[in-house]
Formats: sequence, C-alpha cells, structure tokens
Amino acid sequence: MAVNDTKLADAENPGATKFGDDSDVDFAGRANWLRAAVLGANDGLVSTASLMLGVSAVKHDVRAMVVSGFAGLLAGACSMAIGEYVSVCSQRDVEIAQLDRDGKRGGDEERALASPVQAAAASALAFSVGALLPLLAAGFIVGYRMRVAVVVAVATMALAAFGCIGTVLGWAPMARSCARVVVGGLAAMGITFGLMRLFRATLVA
Repeated sequence: MAVNDTKLADAENPGATKFGDDSDVDFAGRANWLRAAVLGANDGLVSTASLMLGVSAVKHDVRAMVVSGFAGLLAGACSMAIGEYVSVCSQRDVEIAQLDRDGKRGGDEERALASPVQAAAASALAFSVGALLPLLAAGFIVGYRMRVAVVVAVATMALAAFGCIGTVLGWAPMARSCARVVVGGLAAMGITFGLMRLFRATLVA
C-alpha cells in the first residue's frame, strides 16, 4: 500500500522527482568541470613557475624570467587546448557510434555530449589562470633573490589552495592530499632549478 501511495504521489507531482534527478546530475557534472579546472590551473602554475625558476638559475635578468614564463603560458595553454579538443573529439566519436548502434542518434543523448570546443577553451583558460600567478609575482620585483623567493612563496600558497579545493571536490583526506600537491609542485620547481644551475655551472666552466 505504501508503494502504491508513493507511485501515486510521483504521478501527481512528476516535476518534483524529475527536478531532484536533474539536480543530482547537474551537481555531478559541475563538480567534474571544477575538478578539471583546478587540475588545469595546477598544471599551469607548476610548469610555468618551474620554467621561470629554471631560466633564472642560468640568467638572473628579470626580463628573461618573465618572457620565458609568458612563452610557457602561451605554449602550455595551446597544448592543453589542442590535447583536450582531440581527446573529447575521440570520446565523442565513440559515444556517437554507440548511439548509432542503439538507434538513439539525434536525440537528447547526443545533445548532452561534451563539446570539444568548450572543453578546449576551459582547459586553456584554467592553465592560463594558474600560469599567471608566478608571472605576476615576478614581474614587479627587481632583486633576483627576492624575486625567486616570492615566486616560490606564491606558488606554494597557490598549490595549497588548489590542493584544498581538489580535495573538497573529490572527497579526499585534506591534509594528506594538500601536502602531496605542495610537495610535488615544490619538487618539480626544485629539480628544474637545480638541474639548470648545474647546466649554468657547466657553461661557466
């Protein structure tokens, strides 16, 4: 009897049930997009900061450091956009082929597929946002040691923030996940700086 009452209530108010289902799907989709954006921004931050620190290990000039970072931003954003576009196009082709086999081509399922252009633009934008942080940190500081210290400090704080956001979206343990993101980013920057320092020493010798 309770089951019948539930079915009757659903029939009388179908919009409420449908709204709940759609809300769940929308929240899941938004969480995935936000998580991808955080990862893209993290990639932009780590790669650009590492590139800038590596160049600064060889040449202390602020212009060389900023120009290399800007070039890394452009190259990375283009690479992320192209890679995401190709990846989503390939996934879309597979999903459309499956819709053809199921006889559902041209319906709501096809319209709900991810857009390669939107995915490429979002990926490039996320990378650029992360890459801008070390660029802005270094662009206004003349002293070499202070410039390097500020870039590392800003990158560390941003990595911690990105790590916390990623853990909230992914329901992961915050302390361990944030520490992993920060340590990994610092390791990438430290290795790049150290190897380029050795390269500079070899050139001088």
